[in-house]
This record gives sequence, C-alpha cells and structure tokens, in this order.
Amino acid sequence: MNRDISDLVSRLGRPLRLIVTGGGTGGHTYPALTAVRALRSRLAEAGGALDVLWIGTAAGLEAKVTAAENIPFRTVATGKIRRSANPIKLVSPANVKDMGRVPLGVAQARSAVADFGPDVVLGTGGYVAVPVGMAARMCHRPLVVHEQTVRLGLGNRALARMATRVAVSSESTLRFLPESARATAVVTGNPVRPEVLTGQGDKAIQALGLWGFDRSLPTVYVTGGAQGSQQINELVGEILPWLLGQANVVHQCGPSHEERLLARAAGLPEQLRSRYLVTGFVGSELPDVLALADVVVSRSGAGTLAELTALGRAAVFIPLATSAGNEQEHNARHLAEAGAAVALLGRAAPDTLQAAIGPLLTDPARRADIARRAAERGRPDAADRLVDVLLSVVDR
Repeated sequence: MNRDISDLVSRLGRPLRLIVTGGGTGGHTYPALTAVRALRSRLAEAGGALDVLWIGTAAGLEAKVTAAENIPFRTVATGKIRRSANPIKLVSPANVKDMGRVPLGVAQARSAVADFGPDVVLGTGGYVAVPVGMAARMCHRPLVVHEQTVRLGLGNRALARMATRVAVSSESTLRFLPESARATAVVTGNPVRPEVLTGQGDKAIQALGLWGFDRSLPTVYVTGGAQGSQQINELVGEILPWLLGQANVVHQCGPSHEERLLARAAGLPEQLRSRYLVTGFVGSELPDVLALADVVVSRSGAGTLAELTALGRAAVFIPLATSAGNEQEHNARHLAEAGAAVALLGRAAPDTLQAAIGPLLTDPARRADIARRAAERGRPDAADRLVDVLLSVVDR
C-alpha cells in the first residue's frame, strides 16, 4: 500500500484533489478531518499540496468544522431513512419524503464531483455520503469508504459494494461487509487526533489545580461527551462518596449540569471534596486528563473507543441506548468480550456501576491487564494507515 509519494507529487504536477463527504456527528466528522490533516502533512513533506472540497449538510457538525479549518464546503440534498423493525413503518410519510430527496442529492453531488475533478473521494458515513459516493462511481473517481464502528452504518453499507477500497476500524467489522466488498477491505483503525496521544498527567494537575488529589490513589475520569450525560451524572452521583473513598475523580458533566453537581459536591466532607473536580467542559486539557486517568467512565462511541484503545486505558462503558443501530452497545460489547473493557450492557444502576468500577480500583493488576488488552486493539497510527489507502487508489 506504500507508494512513493514524491513520485506521485511529481507526476500530478499540481495539488492532489480530495473530496471528503460525511458528517452529521463528530463520529463521522473528526476522523475525516484527522485524515485530511495527515494527508496534507504527508504531501507537504514531499513538496506537494492538497486541495480539499468537503460535501456535507448545512445543519451538520461538518459545516462548523470546515469553516474553522478554512476548507471549501458544499451542500447537497439528503434523505434520512428512519430505522424500524416494522417494515410498514419504513414507508412512513417522513421516510418517503426523504427518499424522494435522494435523486436530487445525487444530481447535485454529481455536478460537484464533475466540477472539482477529485483524484480520490473519501466517505466517512452519514446520509450525505450516499449521494456523493454514488456520484464518485458515476464519474469514475476512486472512492474510499471508512467505517468507524464495529458494525456498518446504513450509509456505508450502501456504498461498500461500489467502493474502490473499504477501510474499517476493527477486524470484527470484516464479517459484516457484503461479500463483494471483502476483497477490497483493509483494517486501518479509526483516526485519532495526534494531540490526544501526547498528554502529560502532571500538566492536568497544574492546569486544573488538582492540588487536593491523592496521587497514591487511582484517578477516574468521568465523561458523557461535550454536552454531558444526565444518566452518567446521576449514576456517578449516587455512588460518589464511596467512589471518592477509593479514587480521585475528574467529572466532566456538561455545562447544563455543572451548577447542580457543584452544589452536590459542596455537601461532601472536605477530605472527599478535595479529591473531586466537577467541570462542565474539558477543552485543551483533555489529553493531559486522559494521561492522568487510570480508569475512564464514558459512553462507547467510536471516537471514544479509538482514543482509549490507542492510549491503552481501562474503561467502564455505559452505552447510549438510543444510538443509531444500537452501535454503542455493539462497540462496548466488542471490547468487553475481549477483556479489553468493562461494559454495562444490561441494567445500568448505581450498584451495577459500583460493581463494575470497584475491581478496577482495588486490583491494580486487573486494571493493568484490561489496559494492556485495550492497547493491543488500539491503532494510534490509524490516520497514516488511512492516508496510505487514499494514496494507493490515486490514478487507478
């Protein structure tokens, strides 16, 4: 898959042209952005350059991300297919209306692909990727599809059969691919932002003022994502006095939950309160917090799994029950069955959470074993692997 990039740059005689499509959520958007940055860096090292066009939806996260990155952005019409176990509900008025938008989206995407003339198209999932992927096929442009989760999303499932290459994040995903796509599949992992891998625990102590933390105790990082999770906040809150007797805790609760949790923390005994930091949001300090953490309690989105396995962190996952296709449960189960994480797959209650965390705090050997197994499944070089795949199909 390795190609002499200097030769490619010389033969092109111009910037390499890449269309990126995918988005709606961070799970689709940030891996693509990380791959773009890695490809741009690889080309620059060889004296080349990259022209990027991102095709997405105006309401998706990708619109904000591309504006911040100064990446040209176009929108196309999309149709969201609402899942249901009942076939009759699949032809609901909302689904029928949205499916009617697909031909318009394909026409718009075909025009964008023809105008831009990409050397390769990267699709990372989401409904917007479907018309763009179809347009790439119509315009005879190489299409690389990247799947972040253990099971294929609906969009990528539709595109896998027409893709030039399919990049997946886990070997376990290969069996879910259509038979015709398995020969083109390669395991790259899910791209992780490089800065996440370079954190230093002592910097988290300095930046967040964690002077009351007892460094002889393990540290737990609790997070429900940028907006927080009421479920995780409540579960942790119910066992907080016990938990602080065992560990230091950094609790990223989400801005809307911060005031209530600060009030709860104020009622703790001083000895426990000094080992507890509750904050609405963790920003640039995140890599250092992850470096400090011995155990992470979190959701089990694809990006979270990629980061924690790349870092080799012991984790307790509380999957989001309403995730599309129940993907978070599949992600958590995949690692838990390999002994690389602990997952609350049934009843999530204070007692089940305490039972899950307890052995990780009191048994350092068990914690280290889970962390080791997680690291074995991590792919910190996933962005470079995906760049290799993109370059391998140029001129095909």
